[in-house]
Amino acid sequence: MSFNLTDLYRESIVEAAQAPRHHGQLTKKNASVELHNPSCGDVLVLGGYFKDNKLVDVAFSGYGCTISQASASLMTDHVLGQEISKIKNEVILFSSLITEELSQAQKDQLGDCIMLEGVKEFPARIKCATLAWKAIYQLIENYEGQK
Repeated sequence: MSFNLTDLYRESIVEAAQAPRHHGQLTKKNASVELHNPSCGDVLVLGGYFKDNKLVDVAFSGYGCTISQASASLMTDHVLGQEISKIKNEVILFSSLITEELSQAQKDQLGDCIMLEGVKEFPARIKCATLAWKAIYQLIENYEGQK
């Protein structure tokens, strides 16, 4: 029995892009950010609610390709409930992950988000996959700037 990794990657991206849990607006938020990907026109809006130096809730809205939507869905699930400093470190790690070769131990730190390493097969989509991670970093910066 064999399977095609590219097909598996594409299927997992489509599945993640359809995850509804964090798609929409938050009723309670204390920071927001809107980012654009000029290369394809994706627009990603994040709202977040922070308390006690943790991200308590986060939601994304906007529009874009399947990869940017999948990335936003995975990112919101991954960072929920995390300390702000840990999220910022993981954003930096994730950015390195898709542009450089990292050790398996470093990759394992990202859990399910590792599947987005597959964008290396589609270099034009790297900006799509990193948009949500850049947005969460900017969201934290906006929140910290308000304090």
